[in-house]
Amino acid sequence: MTAMEHALQGALEEIVRVSRALGDDPKLVLHGGGNTSIKALGTDVTGEEIELLLVKGSGWDLGTIQAQGFAPLRRDRLLALLKLPTLSDSSMVNELRQASLSATAPTASIEALLHAHLPARVVLHSHADAIVALTDQPDGLRRAAQVLGERVVVLPYIMPGFDLARLVASTELGDADAIVLSNHGLFTFADDAELALERHLALVATASAALGIENWGHEGESVSRSGEPFELARLRRDIAQAAGRPLLLRQSSSERALAFAARDDLAAVTARGTATPEHVIRTKRTPLLGTDVRAYADDYLRYVAQNRGDGEYTVLDPAPRVVLDARLGLLTAGATPAAADAVHDIYVHTMDIIDAADRDGGYHSLNEAQSFEIEYWELEQARVRQTMIGRDLEGEVAVVTGAASGIGRACAAALLSRGAAVVGIDLNDSVVSTFEGRSWRAVVGDVSDTAVLDAAIDLAAREFGGIDMLVVAAGIFPESAPLSSLDDTLWDRSLRVNATAVARALRVTHPLLALAPRGGRVVLVSTKNVAAPGPGAAAYSASKTAAAQLARVAALEWAADGIRVNHVEPDAVFDTAIWTTELLAERAARYGLTVEEYRTRNLLGIEVTSAMVADAVVALCAGFPATTGAHITVDGGNDRVI
Repeated sequence: MTAMEHALQGALEEIVRVSRALGDDPKLVLHGGGNTSIKALGTDVTGEEIELLLVKGSGWDLGTIQAQGFAPLRRDRLLALLKLPTLSDSSMVNELRQASLSATAPTASIEALLHAHLPARVVLHSHADAIVALTDQPDGLRRAAQVLGERVVVLPYIMPGFDLARLVASTELGDADAIVLSNHGLFTFADDAELALERHLALVATASAALGIENWGHEGESVSRSGEPFELARLRRDIAQAAGRPLLLRQSSSERALAFAARDDLAAVTARGTATPEHVIRTKRTPLLGTDVRAYADDYLRYVAQNRGDGEYTVLDPAPRVVLDARLGLLTAGATPAAADAVHDIYVHTMDIIDAADRDGGYHSLNEAQSFEIEYWELEQARVRQTMIGRDLEGEVAVVTGAASGIGRACAAALLSRGAAVVGIDLNDSVVSTFEGRSWRAVVGDVSDTAVLDAAIDLAAREFGGIDMLVVAAGIFPESAPLSSLDDTLWDRSLRVNATAVARALRVTHPLLALAPRGGRVVLVSTKNVAAPGPGAAAYSASKTAAAQLARVAALEWAADGIRVNHVEPDAVFDTAIWTTELLAERAARYGLTVEEYRTRNLLGIEVTSAMVADAVVALCAGFPATTGAHITVDGGNDRVI
């Protein structure tokens, strides 16, 4: 490695370190906000020495960013662009891509030109709550200058992009080492990364002290979430109908949010817009107060009609992303759990910004026209068109029984991979950690226990907004016994787990399945034994046949509710907890086969796996809109069934 390459690597390590320090603090940066850069020397493919601007790439989160998250741009090219009198933002993005030394690097931050103009080696930008609260006031420019001191240049709000970069480029900075952009955030800059970070944190601390707040975004104690699951599912259905697609709905447990939602002056407080303009993209300009989604959607379309002028826009869906209700508290909507969580976090911080600004001089954000300008920004419109199609089960919720192992686990994994949020139920407490991530929640307990089922429904409703799919995969295969010596305990247990639990699961999930935005779906993981039982399996075959009959009745009764109920009938799926080594050997011997022969004793001569069964289950959940009451075999072909 040459000395220059070593220095470039060191610069990347330096900017990654301070970027993560900035991004780890939610009072500075939330969910992909902010941007950072460092200048360093490098060489192009010809060996020519060039000055590079290593700037955060769009879509990267500062809290977790890595070296490859920075786009290497030719600084001289960026400075040349700043000499142009005008440049559309889409053209600017194109120019930024062309200025990159790497075609595989991320698209550079929209504020790259501003970073390029500032002569300091390191530039750090955040949307710090305290800075935003200082400027979100009628006299915010003066107030910020008064609090932050002479070495901070305070500028009026202007949209990020070329115009903002030109404004900064035309401003005399003198010996200033920080810029505050009204309603937007803070830039600090220095040749030393640690000094730029130290200055950043010091200014935020000064602003916080002036406003009398140290702990921004504090949710308070966790409180019990009120309202019934059916009520939450109905609200989610209304939001999804307005959005034209399924969305998840998270109910907050924040004591702070519940108190804010119960304010007498809530309508006046929330009508003043977002804390920073960019939040409108995630939260819309105002929240829904109460639960009248249709009225909110009508008002949103009014807002678009009044502000769009003659422009051609892809009109965004009019569904709310933030709901405030005195009884239900704060609810947030999104296509994924992460999206709903981001909206939640943003709004909790917004509450503090509103309150701090009101105490200081009165909260004042952008008006409708300014909010519309950024919500329907040409770059945002392009992003919307690119991301309108997600994974096919995105925004939907599944409950899977028997989810800790075998077929149930495989079904949960397949549903998660297709974008669904999943609540798993299993007697084994390992179900809690079976999968990682915000899309997975679990309840430990016996599926035949109505309290366990109620807990799963409550969890699905409060974490995700409802239930779209029920996959019944829990079951037991008791030890073989001829009818002449069938044990009553074994018989009763088989019926309780394989049949009674199914009846209870169907009963308690029906009200929420009937509110599923795309129609409810139930898939019973049945068995080949329903059509072709074997000797010694009376308890298993009878109890599973009872469950199959329950599902058939549900298909008949629930079609009017738009709920489809189908069966998947596997056979000899040996990678499940049901099939112990001893049971497999015993069953193979009963048929006079070796274990290997028994594993592949089907017409196709293949071993059926849990993943194969899960593929069929998810296919019935994701497609086949005109199919209900179907029985799909996943058994390699069985001559007795055929």
